Amino acid sequence: MKRIMIVVAMMLAVTGCGSRSTPSSSADTADLSPPPSATPVDDSVLHTEPTATPQETATAPALNQPECDGGRVTFEYPPVDLDRIEYVTPLGLMSGSHVTPVDHQYYQNFKEPDWDITVYSPAAGTITDIQHMQQTVSDGPGEPIDDYRLVIEHTCSISSVFIHVGQLSPRLSQVAPSAGGYARIDVPVEAGETIGSFRKNVDYNVIDLEVTLEGLLVPAHYEQESWKIHTPDPFDYFTAEIQEVLIAKSLRTVEPFGGRFAYDIDGRLVGNWFQRGTDGYAGVDRDRYWAGHLAIAYDLFDPSHVVVSIGTFDGASAQHGVAGNAPDPGDVSIESGVIVYELVDYDYYIDAERWDRVSLVKGIEARNLDGRIYGVVLLQLVDDRTLRVEAFPGKTAPQVDGFTASALIYER
Repeated sequence: MKRIMIVVAMMLAVTGCGSRSTPSSSADTADLSPPPSATPVDDSVLHTEPTATPQETATAPALNQPECDGGRVTFEYPPVDLDRIEYVTPLGLMSGSHVTPVDHQYYQNFKEPDWDITVYSPAAGTITDIQHMQQTVSDGPGEPIDDYRLVIEHTCSISSVFIHVGQLSPRLSQVAPSAGGYARIDVPVEAGETIGSFRKNVDYNVIDLEVTLEGLLVPAHYEQESWKIHTPDPFDYFTAEIQEVLIAKSLRTVEPFGGRFAYDIDGRLVGNWFQRGTDGYAGVDRDRYWAGHLAIAYDLFDPSHVVVSIGTFDGASAQHGVAGNAPDPGDVSIESGVIVYELVDYDYYIDAERWDRVSLVKGIEARNLDGRIYGVVLLQLVDDRTLRVEAFPGKTAPQVDGFTASALIYER
């Protein structure tokens, strides 16, 4: 089996996914002490690339290694110091330019914004990619950042990916590219080795080439991020002891506790759609690749709540609840005809109180807010994988008579 080849992603802004944290000593964790000091990095492992734009780095291949063994591995260390995060935001966030549900989790602590939180290699492996990011990507002006994306290849088929690592360990700093750059490297790491640290937030996911998600029906649509169809719940890869702590830290109380982001069902409305002629997930405009994305899916915390996430609604990306929270997109078929969704705001509650978005809580409920209707979206399945869509910003359902010549076709 050939070693995994992972392309470098376009770096997306983490917007609208705030969470905060303080140290938690209520749950025991595995021994997080790092292994003995590793050998210094040899310059021969570094393969630098010139500074590139996000779209250019998205197509740069990882270092092609020789034959190796694959197979399942159990992670004996957590991805970060779990005592110093407040909670884990699960897979499936839809926010801003993250129009389709995201394929990574967020390990966060905003209650203690000055805390440096250690990042570990969850298992032995080889760091193959480092990208030095310098700007967010969103509908608004890009904000400057200065952090890193790392890929750790544990086996031929299983890798860990970290995004927004703020500081690298000394040995990785030796081979890190300059701001805006990307480097293919070959640096072995031990299980539990400290690879860096972060403040407030780091993104994490696992890629397993021996897993293919059924909920992303057309793999060709995700060629820009080809690993996406091979991204399972990361919790499943850790020891039972670590899983227990991860589940306790997760904001999601419905299985899978690590989240879900792949919802496609053939012949049903639910899931991801892409405007015809926009090259699937890649898009045609590098600055707004998400413009032709559409997701009709479920909230990451409260999967009973329907969310309409659209790449271009009144000129920008938007996420809304559906008035009446019905019909369920998982039930909508060709026979359902034209579906009329009025778009509304929603927020998160714990019983009668709004969630403060900074504290670890359980039992989050998403509730639509009374008041403003932001617009209407009409949806009609033309066939099992073709969808007619038209948005009417600022309108209510009685003000919309049906599709016009401006309707768009989405597909999957």
